[in-house]
Amino acid sequence: MTPVNSRRRFMLQAATAAVALPMFGQAFAQALKKLPADNATAKALKYVPDAATSKEPTKKPGSACANCQFFTAATGACTLFAGFAVSPKGWCTAWAKKA
Repeated sequence: MTPVNSRRRFMLQAATAAVALPMFGQAFAQALKKLPADNATAKALKYVPDAATSKEPTKKPGSACANCQFFTAATGACTLFAGFAVSPKGWCTAWAKKA
């Protein structure tokens, strides 16, 4: 690798880190609260913290928050329940297989 390429790569990595670091700091500083059982959206979507306990006939075997497209494993967040963390073992009627 030539010195010019090394310098360019370093500058690109430094710029990327400078932009990304503040975002990571915010994400870790603001831990999400556990989704309360009385949450209206959770009730409407029939959310359960343990998929094995769901009696819903539409539940597919093996489906859980951990393999849902709306779930973010790093934070436990679900885009359907803004501001709350859900259990990776949980499930709701909006479950959609992660691509």
